[in-house]
Amino acid sequence: MSLEIFAVPGIPEVREGDDLGAVVATAVRAAGLELHSGDILVIASKVVSKSLGLRRYASRDSVIADETVRVVAERRAGDRVTRVVESVAGPVMAAAGVDESNVGEAGGVLVLPRDADAAAAEVLASVRAAWESETGGGDVGPLGVVVSDTAGRPWRAGVVDFALGSAGVRVLEDHRGGVDADGRELSVTVIAVADEIAAAADLVKSKSGALPVAVVRGLPWASDDVDEPGAGGLVRIGPGDWFRTGPVEALRAALGVEPGSAESESIGIRAVGALEDVEVRAGRVVALAGHGSGAGVTGRMTGSDAEVRIEVEASSAYGLGRVVERVSVAAASEDLEVVGCEVAGLRAVVTVRSIWR
Repeated sequence: MSLEIFAVPGIPEVREGDDLGAVVATAVRAAGLELHSGDILVIASKVVSKSLGLRRYASRDSVIADETVRVVAERRAGDRVTRVVESVAGPVMAAAGVDESNVGEAGGVLVLPRDADAAAAEVLASVRAAWESETGGGDVGPLGVVVSDTAGRPWRAGVVDFALGSAGVRVLEDHRGGVDADGRELSVTVIAVADEIAAAADLVKSKSGALPVAVVRGLPWASDDVDEPGAGGLVRIGPGDWFRTGPVEALRAALGVEPGSAESESIGIRAVGALEDVEVRAGRVVALAGHGSGAGVTGRMTGSDAEVRIEVEASSAYGLGRVVERVSVAAASEDLEVVGCEVAGLRAVVTVRSIWR
């Protein structure tokens, strides 16, 4: 198998109400290119949002809040907090996919289409009609459209494009029940080909060169089946979501501080990237452990920068044990481990240090 991928030049600035499919078909024709049976058009979500008028003029943070179903994880970078969220549009991604780059002269920020599969279907129908009208030919055969967006991935650096929505494309290639090259039965392998198509197309599209559309040719996954499931079904949430909440946020939530809440902001949010100093992280441990506990929690540095002694007191032995355990959980949320606990009456000193040494 081989494939060809090429960007479509000449796409003008897309505005609300534009027939995006006709714009794409005209640009393909004007560039002296052709659409072949089996071609898959990959279109950046940004131009889809522009054509649908999904532009907002409120602050970026307030728009992100409006486009968020729930916060999965949050980190601070300088004076800005970035949140990975389950977006109203469906995917779990940073900032709910709200985009402030390349928005055009109209300004504002762009949000993702709520039903990207339906948007892809509309563009596909329009491309087909416009192409057949311009060429005067008959049915070009199976064509597909993938609406792509960009997101990061757990455990991998950098971002890649993925299929936000699709139409006329088989989005999964299910190898279960088949065999590998050694004859062993495949029992779990299902390939997200729509995501792979989106990522491949991004290699020729340009975020700075006004090339939001690419054609992928030579693959067998374009389909005329009107009941072909769209890429929206690739989102894994609900019971099948192994990573519903970030591990830091799960620990903080267990102590009554939900991600994205005012309490989370007041206690402090971990920085993205490199670990902060132990005393900075321990300061958040003190605030988190003391939140709603009804006990006194204070922090005091020892002579070493590697360890922090956290002093705890309570009005009963039960209360003291409870808050010591809260310190232990809060410490885990900051990648700190408890290495000692000295108890004297209704007071305790908990010593913590970084697990990364």
